[in-house]
Amino acid sequence: MGRHSLRLLAALCTAGFMTAPALAGDTPAPPDAQVYIIWPKDGRVIPGGKFWLRMGAKQVGIAPAGTKKPNTGHHHVIIDAELPPFDEEIPNNRHYRHFGGGQTEARIELPPGRHTIQLLMGDHDHIPHDPPLYSDRITVIVPPATAETLPVPRAEQSAQAPAPRR
Repeated sequence: MGRHSLRLLAALCTAGFMTAPALAGDTPAPPDAQVYIIWPKDGRVIPGGKFWLRMGAKQVGIAPAGTKKPNTGHHHVIIDAELPPFDEEIPNNRHYRHFGGGQTEARIELPPGRHTIQLLMGDHDHIPHDPPLYSDRITVIVPPATAETLPVPRAEQSAQAPAPRR
């Protein structure tokens, strides 16, 4: 390769590097910070699909969205989806749930099936830290409802109730 070719290649590489999207937001993550799922554990079977998700964090404070304070953030729960781009605001929909009030536990309801759950910490503007703080992805299983697990309708409850004693 000639000198001109090498210069052109170097210029193209530099230009591409300078215009590449950021890999994470502007808010620095605290050193050694971690986020993790306390409960449920990976592989847990959850009859009925309703449970309390318990979220943990080490070496990073939890603060409501909009609170611009060093070394803090708030949880986002990712259900049945991949991690979003780290240089953009985390989406807010049925797959990406925001807990901008600073919550560390949340009531979750999932339909029957196999589901993945993962945490991603967002800064005051719902953008991941640099480097991003995310948990391991876990899988939970919600079995299909059976006659034993279905709630009994009120009309049937009164029909099945024993007659009062006299």
